[in-house]
Amino acid sequence: MADPTLLTIDDWIAASGRDASPRAPLLALQRRLETESPPGVWIALVDRAGIESQVASLETRAARCSDAAALRRTMPLFGVPFAVKDNIDVAGLATTAACPAFRYVAAAHAHAVEKLIAAGAVCVGKTNLDQFATGLVGTRSPYGRPSSAFAAERISGGSSSGSAVAVARGDVPFALGTDTAGSGRVPAAFNNLIGVKPSLGMLSTRGVVPACRSIDCVSIFAKTCDLAEGVLNAAQGFDPHDPFSRRITSLPASAGSDSTFRFGVPLEKDLEFFGNAQMRALYDGAIARAKQAGGTLVPFDLKPFLDVAELLYDGPWVAERLAAVGPFYREHPKALFPVIETILNGAGKYSAVDAFTGQYRLAALKRLIEPTWDTLDVLLLPTTGTIYTIDEVVAGPLRLNKNLGYYTNFVNLLDLCALAIPAGLMPSGLPGGVTLMAPAGADQLLLTLGQRFEQM
Repeated sequence: MADPTLLTIDDWIAASGRDASPRAPLLALQRRLETESPPGVWIALVDRAGIESQVASLETRAARCSDAAALRRTMPLFGVPFAVKDNIDVAGLATTAACPAFRYVAAAHAHAVEKLIAAGAVCVGKTNLDQFATGLVGTRSPYGRPSSAFAAERISGGSSSGSAVAVARGDVPFALGTDTAGSGRVPAAFNNLIGVKPSLGMLSTRGVVPACRSIDCVSIFAKTCDLAEGVLNAAQGFDPHDPFSRRITSLPASAGSDSTFRFGVPLEKDLEFFGNAQMRALYDGAIARAKQAGGTLVPFDLKPFLDVAELLYDGPWVAERLAAVGPFYREHPKALFPVIETILNGAGKYSAVDAFTGQYRLAALKRLIEPTWDTLDVLLLPTTGTIYTIDEVVAGPLRLNKNLGYYTNFVNLLDLCALAIPAGLMPSGLPGGVTLMAPAGADQLLLTLGQRFEQM
């Protein structure tokens, strides 16, 4: 069998079935991860006994299936390994949220993990993150700083840093992250991956350590839209035990292979690449490909979207992060990464009046933005304007983090779904990405368009 760290999901599925166990390739992968994983990617790996236990359960379930077709229907991800960001619970494994003092052993799977395991997937470990999922950089963890898979001196993006790098390296075909302000999209861009930010509530966040609970999402990293779609289908579903779970009404995926679509591009005055002309060139190339794929360019005003973004980092929503970890922080004031402590200290200045004022401002901006969707189907934006070195981010952690969120911070507050897709490599060899965005429920439309981009 081929090197298990380089197998695609189709390879994993082909290697196992009703009469063929995934035991051998999974154990080979487990050995490889233990001995050859670079520092900073994983917080914890499942040991041999843990893999053996999961395989035994799969073999028992497979034996109950009448044939291979029945197996594929009941377990479409049979034997496929995946990674889980370490703010998402996996039963029997520790959850740290990248804070050792916060560590606890999860008694049950997070809902999304439970559904993936029910679909036959095998968890092989927990990945690194910006502490408490606070950051877009990937440098805010006591467990190390993962680099982009394309350049050791460049940031991986965060907060779902380890999950993105594990997929980009070929360690696993897919991984779970989370996304509140771009944490599932920025790392996708910096590692040349697909990053799915689903509609709010489409995947349950039960069993996820909250960042901003009202707008948190479980996100997905994969190398292709087809794989991301299969994982999304397996992991989604209404969860009555999660008060933020929703029954999403899916919009029709009208952008089929021969159909046209309208895509929004910001006015020139609102485009920002922070001096990175190579990233601008990638974005221009993505616009050209969108036109070739049947798209019609529609200019639109990004300014009200940027005004929404200001509410997330410079408004009362930062206090929601304090609500998530406040009790722990009060009991362990020195346990946090220094920049996270700074952010939470600033969050305490917001009052209940500020929170209501922020809600009113958001409602007004939403109403201002609504007509945008009368003239276009999706937005096509850079995922980020640039990519920084680790040293640059360490020297200017708050300012550069805010720059990375320029095109991402408004998405969750506006209840949009988003799909980050690779835009190619710059002459420097560094990856860049673009993101398709649309109103909640348009997840399938975005994946359909993403597949068309891949075909281009």
